[in-house]
Amino acid sequence: MHTITLIPGDGIGPEVTEAVLRIFVAAGVQVDWDRQDAGVIAFKRFGQSLPVQLLDSVKRNKVALKGPVTTPIGEGFTSVNVGLRKALDLYANLRPVHNLPGVQSRFENVDLIIVRENTEDLYAGLEHEIVPGIVESLKIITERASTRIAKFAFEYARTFGRKRVTAIHKANIMKLSDGLFLESTRKVSHDYTEIGYDERIVDAACMHLVMHPERMDVLLLPNLYGDIVSDLCAGLVGGLGVVPGANIGQDAAVFEAVHGSAPDIADQNLANPTALLLSGLLMLDYLDEREAAERIRAALTKVLTEGRVRTRDLGGTARTTEFTDAICREIESAVV
Repeated sequence: MHTITLIPGDGIGPEVTEAVLRIFVAAGVQVDWDRQDAGVIAFKRFGQSLPVQLLDSVKRNKVALKGPVTTPIGEGFTSVNVGLRKALDLYANLRPVHNLPGVQSRFENVDLIIVRENTEDLYAGLEHEIVPGIVESLKIITERASTRIAKFAFEYARTFGRKRVTAIHKANIMKLSDGLFLESTRKVSHDYTEIGYDERIVDAACMHLVMHPERMDVLLLPNLYGDIVSDLCAGLVGGLGVVPGANIGQDAAVFEAVHGSAPDIADQNLANPTALLLSGLLMLDYLDEREAAERIRAALTKVLTEGRVRTRDLGGTARTTEFTDAICREIESAVV
């Protein structure tokens, strides 16, 4: 029995979260869920978008599953996602991106791993107004953070049999900051001689990704580039609704859907729970519940391949509960 912090989020978050919980039950995964609020709901209840009790819960349980949370644009509270990563030192953002059977996309044979540094760069949030009309944002790159994210990427590649790590940068312009990121990564690469290593300037890498994504393997990026490129890569295989995400640190890990809270379709039973489900499967792998994870993957694959039950974003008419029912039936029939 695992005790896991559950953050349903807002918008479509509670709906897709409930779908994943139902699928876990069908697969026999035993979890004691410690429910916590974040974002808009928490702000209304506690006056904080990231309550202390939520952070204490994740620190205690070490693992969390998180639905999408709304972040106000240009005003209001700061990003809950960024706050969680900073507060828990979840330094590695992991995004596996690959084609799903039966899901139409512009490319085939995409199998990418995006490893994004999660704690610094421009996302350190150090901004100030110098004089009216002029604002300065500080880009922070450290040897410590660059080295540990490089080690994470190479260790992942070694563990899962990946062939090459590509560092993405703009060191031709930002010679000191991105230069330090590259210098740190090169040093780490020397300890992993069985894994190929190369470097690409971020704009050239983006062009390459939309021409020949099948030629790329593990991509290692600082925070800002990683945020942009990971969404670009999701678009290669069908969008944010079909890719998982994880934020991993030394002492805790948060697995989350990477899409938005979609308030325009909230409470209408229209949302696709696939992204959060895939994130949940990453979590089960992390918890060494691989057998249950494979049962769920097989059921999801069969439902998507047959194509009879699809949510609207995948070209079908099924509601969230109908799509969930189909996956649960496949799990249960496989067990019988």
